[in-house]
Amino acid sequence: MVTWLGMLVVFLQGFSNGGPAGLVYGFMGVSVGTVSLFTSLGELASMAPTAGGQYYWVALLAPRSSRRFLSYVTGWLTVLEWQAVTAAGAYLFGTQIQGVVILNCPDYVSKGWHGTLLLWACISIGFVCNTLFSSALPKMESVVLVLYILGFFAIIIPLVGTGGPKSSAKEVFTTFVNGGQWPTDGLSFFVGIIGTVFSFLGTDAAIHMSEEIHDAARVVPRCMLVAILINGSFGFGMLIAVLFLIGDIETVLSTPPLTFPYMPIFLNATGSLGGATAMISVCLLISFFAITVQLTTSSRMYWSFAGDKGLPLSQTISQVRQGSAVPLNAIALSTVVACLLALINIGSSVAFNDVISLTISGLYSSYLVCLTLLLWRRSTNFIETSAYESTNLSDGIDNLRLIWGPFHLPGIWGIINNVVAWAFTVIILFFSFFPPATPVDPATMNYNALVFGSVILFSMIYYSLYAKDHFTGPFARKVGVMEVVPKEVGNSAESYPMTKGE
Repeated sequence: MVTWLGMLVVFLQGFSNGGPAGLVYGFMGVSVGTVSLFTSLGELASMAPTAGGQYYWVALLAPRSSRRFLSYVTGWLTVLEWQAVTAAGAYLFGTQIQGVVILNCPDYVSKGWHGTLLLWACISIGFVCNTLFSSALPKMESVVLVLYILGFFAIIIPLVGTGGPKSSAKEVFTTFVNGGQWPTDGLSFFVGIIGTVFSFLGTDAAIHMSEEIHDAARVVPRCMLVAILINGSFGFGMLIAVLFLIGDIETVLSTPPLTFPYMPIFLNATGSLGGATAMISVCLLISFFAITVQLTTSSRMYWSFAGDKGLPLSQTISQVRQGSAVPLNAIALSTVVACLLALINIGSSVAFNDVISLTISGLYSSYLVCLTLLLWRRSTNFIETSAYESTNLSDGIDNLRLIWGPFHLPGIWGIINNVVAWAFTVIILFFSFFPPATPVDPATMNYNALVFGSVILFSMIYYSLYAKDHFTGPFARKVGVMEVVPKEVGNSAESYPMTKGE
């Protein structure tokens, strides 16, 4: 989660649809919605801290008749989202390098295949870090945290300390832009906030590392909310600084590289090409380390879902070599898929930009399933708050109980927060399928809906032909304060979460 950097990288999307005021108020709204969302997800993570995350929680909360299918589809959505995040992050890294070259060498002609090769180089280095140097990842992440904080101040201090022209408060807080030519400014605003949502992605990475975190039932929810608080503060500070230093809007939007307006803003603010390049280099360094972590999370999602036989070649993907705690095959698969997705950029950078929208639609659709089931279960008092004692498996599944973890909002406050999070998720998911501008033609269409629908269709076909008889769902294991127990059905074993009678 690198919010202040994300706001710089996707600045153009919110600025084109919303303008300065839209970015400011959109950031505030997204921050509140994200806190509400991850408070609800934190409750689930506290009940069942597991690498499977969303698809595991769905298995716990869904009605028995649809539990297996809903869990399976949610698993596919989560895998899709993290794979898209990994590919999109590497793509943005590669195109930012092209942007630096354009800034320093105006005669350079950017080609799609240049960005693809840079993506391959970046993701390959990330693969090496996740395999050969996996034991050093925790230390690396600590270094990245320090770099992320110091990098923020290394950039914002020169920006606000310059004596160049600055926008007025009225221009920043009251100027709306409808660059997408939507029928209303309000519609344009909601299309633009998708970029801000993208800058908050990665918050749930801790969820998918739960099985490698001590006392995850308490640590994971707190880490997510603290991460939102810190990143949100830094992101908002960077956004305000850039908006006051943007100068003439038309000049900035017409200065190469057009995709990343923050680069000419840095140049105009500092008045030094070398200084601007150095500041951009800090952003690139942080971006690279973020991609390494994204690959780690994506591979763990593959590994977890394949372990439950949810993917083709599950046995191979979930394999971990003896004496190693690294899911090498899952890491390799995530790397290869990201490289294959990068081929899209050779044909059309617009089409690959839809991968960014895909990260949001895949993620928020999986959240929506979880939130809907959680709201239903807590509204019907299905989840208990009493202390848990191990249940005798011979009592049968109807006598098993679902217990709140150490982190949860009690009573009506939990329901209100769930409703807010649910509404926020629906709004974001709806607008993630919108194109950036009108009128829409084949070149500017958002193909996210096509890719998203294709993945759902493939998962359903695969489920009906194979997975319905082989997908085990969450393993029979204890996770946090819950237990999943196997129930024999004929000659095959089905896994059921601990629940009360339905």
